[in-house]
Amino acid sequence: MNTQTILLLLLVGLISGALSGLIGVGGGIIIVPALILILGYSQQQAQGTSLGLLLLPVGILAVWGYYKKGFIDIKVVLIMSVAFLIGGWLGSALALNISQAALKKVFAVVLVCIATKMLFFDK
Repeated sequence: MNTQTILLLLLVGLISGALSGLIGVGGGIIIVPALILILGYSQQQAQGTSLGLLLLPVGILAVWGYYKKGFIDIKVVLIMSVAFLIGGWLGSALALNISQAALKKVFAVVLVCIATKMLFFDK
């Protein structure tokens, strides 16, 4: 891996970490598109790499800040973690068995739908 690639990865990590702490986004919205558009990863490679970050406690400092201010409901985190574990397994099984083109389209549609709802239909 060359120096330019390492610097790009550090920049993407810094930006996605800052946005994660600021507005709760990072992996799917920042890291996956960056890995595809800047570094030429396939959709599956980008998603797998982004999910790999979840294995490490990379958001622990952001979580700690929110926790100290009383903005984390531990019961909700635990319940959703179990569901996320199962959903992640099922979703990855599907993602690994469909074409990259189809997966990119699903990814893009989800982003557009969420953005449209938040921009025009959220109160």
